[in-house]
Amino acid sequence: MHGTQPVNSIAPLRTSLTRAALALVVIACGLSLRWYGFPLGLPAFVVKYGGSLLWATMVFFLVGVLLPGLTPEAARGHRDGDCARGRVSRLVHVPWLDTFRLTTAGALLLGRIFSLWNLVAYAVGIAFGAWIDQLAPLHRVRQPCGCVKRNPLA
Repeated sequence: MHGTQPVNSIAPLRTSLTRAALALVVIACGLSLRWYGFPLGLPAFVVKYGGSLLWATMVFFLVGVLLPGLTPEAARGHRDGDCARGRVSRLVHVPWLDTFRLTTAGALLLGRIFSLWNLVAYAVGIAFGAWIDQLAPLHRVRQPCGCVKRNPLA
């Protein structure tokens, strides 16, 4: 034999698909909050920073989809960096980027203004995503004995 096969070679694919589904749920929640938050009478603080929290949670899951083999610590570092870079980019003003920010896609992806409170919302969103990630049955592998073990590949 040329090499050994992983015990559960489908686990990283299943983990990525589950995280992609979670990202889609978070996207639906974030868009719903932005579209229906004010008509439902939610405070502006909840709509604005709730959307930021959900945006960071979405980034958490999408990075997990793209890089399913990262350790939790490395993955959290990537996600923190991605969110911070995206928000610090708001301090950069070039005509084409400012024009893109005025579109719906630009506002959702990059935002329009820089706020330190957004960074707090992103940290909470990443922590929220990590908590959901731990609750989801992504990391558990059923052993032949019937016991459950954490999946080191997830």
